[in-house]
Parts: sequence; C-alpha cells; structure tokens
Amino acid sequence: MNSVQLFAVTESGSLSLPIPDLAEHVNDLYDHLPVGVYTALCTFEHNKFLHLTEHLDRLDLSMNLLGWNYRLDRLTLRHCLHQVCTNYPLPDARVRLDVLAKPADLLDTASRVLIGLSPFEPLPKSLYMAGVRVGIAPKLIRKQPQDKQAQFVFERRKYIEENPVDYECLMLDGEGHILEGTTSNFFGVQGGELWTVGHGVLEGIARRIVLDVAEDLSIPVRLEPIGLDEVGELDEAALSSSSRAIVPIIQIGDQIVGSGRPGPIIGELLRAYNA
Repeated sequence: MNSVQLFAVTESGSLSLPIPDLAEHVNDLYDHLPVGVYTALCTFEHNKFLHLTEHLDRLDLSMNLLGWNYRLDRLTLRHCLHQVCTNYPLPDARVRLDVLAKPADLLDTASRVLIGLSPFEPLPKSLYMAGVRVGIAPKLIRKQPQDKQAQFVFERRKYIEENPVDYECLMLDGEGHILEGTTSNFFGVQGGELWTVGHGVLEGIARRIVLDVAEDLSIPVRLEPIGLDEVGELDEAALSSSSRAIVPIIQIGDQIVGSGRPGPIIGELLRAYNA
C-alpha cells in the first residue's frame, strides 16, 4: 500500500484518489488543485489527535475571514479521518486537511474537502538535545496572518530550497521584528521571561499549548516581538509546531543564541508539553 495517500471526504465516506508517481510527501499532492485553506497535524498512537477540534476551528476561521459561506460537515470529516488513519499502513501519519476553493474536478470528485496522508517520523532526539539553526526569509509574509491559506505553502518553498542548511526560516515585519517561522511559531527567552509576538502571526495550536504550559510552570510570558538586532541579547530561543512540539534554536542567521546550546527554560517547556 502506498504510504502517500489522498482521499476526498464525501457524504458516503472517504474516497481514495490517485497519487502522482513522484509524490514523496503530502504537500506534493496539491500542485494543480484549486487552492484553499488547510491545517496540518499528525497522529498519535496511530489514529488519535491532539486538539483536533482546534484545528477544525481554524479551518472555519480561515474560511470566514475569506468570506466563504461553505461550512464543514465535522461529523463526516471525523468519521473519514478515523477510517483512513486506522487503515494507514504505518505506525503514524502526517495529516493535511484541505478545504478547496472549488471542487477537485481534476481528480474526478465534486468534493472540496481532502485528507492527505504521508509518513510521520518524529524528529531525532539529537535535534532536541543539540538545537537547530534557522535562517531568515526577509521578503516572505502572510498577507492575512490568521488565514491558513494553501497558497502560502507554494510561496514558502523557494526559501526552504534556497537554504538547505537551515532547519527553518523566520519571517520579519517591516521594522525587523521576528514574527514566526514558515511552518512554526517563534519564542525567545530573556531574563527568565518567554517572549513571543502577540499579533500579526498565524497563532498555531502548538503555540497555544506552549503558552498554557508556561502559565502552569509560572514562567512569565511577554506577548511582544523580538527584533532581529536583539537576537544577541536572548538567552534561549525555540520554535513550535503541531508535529514537532518545541524545538530549541541555537543560531539565527549568523548570530548564536545564548550559549549556543539549548537552555533550561525551553527544556522545561518541552518536558511539560510532551507530558
């Protein structure tokens, strides 16, 4: 069975769709389809999800902000998700849910809701222990930050391809403040406080969990941006996403963060997040 799979959500259940021969990742399945809105997550214990309702809420919010009158049939979508993830041949899957602007006629279906599956492999523990280096995508922006539009997936590709050494690329506002990563949210630690921008970004589900566990751990939070020219003043930094939890950042561009090693506050947040 192919480990990259695509399904249409229909009234009668999930409909298996053809897969391009060269597809290696779920994102390879959408190149010629009408773009719309999406959310991405991964399974746990084969067919379970973390905060699935919040992911579906974000799809509805994105459609509302675009002025669509289309509404998800959540019961049918959940049924199809359970079916396709339970039948998936590998232990866990990376899952992408799309609501297209128009029906996927190219795939011979009138459905606008697609489920894409591809293999999910947790990050090596070595990355959490050693941290990662990230670059800068100076000209990349989300035109409407709260809309998770599929078009952005195409726009960010070239930055990842042009910076193969960097684990992720960070986006900036017009004043040089760090906003978020192309696939993640950004956090900095300074003076025992956790900093993250308060608005103008896609507020990820993982970001909400990080803020929740920070409150549980009595770590002060400042919803303020960090300037690129202030990176040298940071003690720690990290990115968050639904499939990676919290990943320590040890270098941003040419600047080393803190001691150049993952720090204690990010480590404490990661343990609490995983718990």
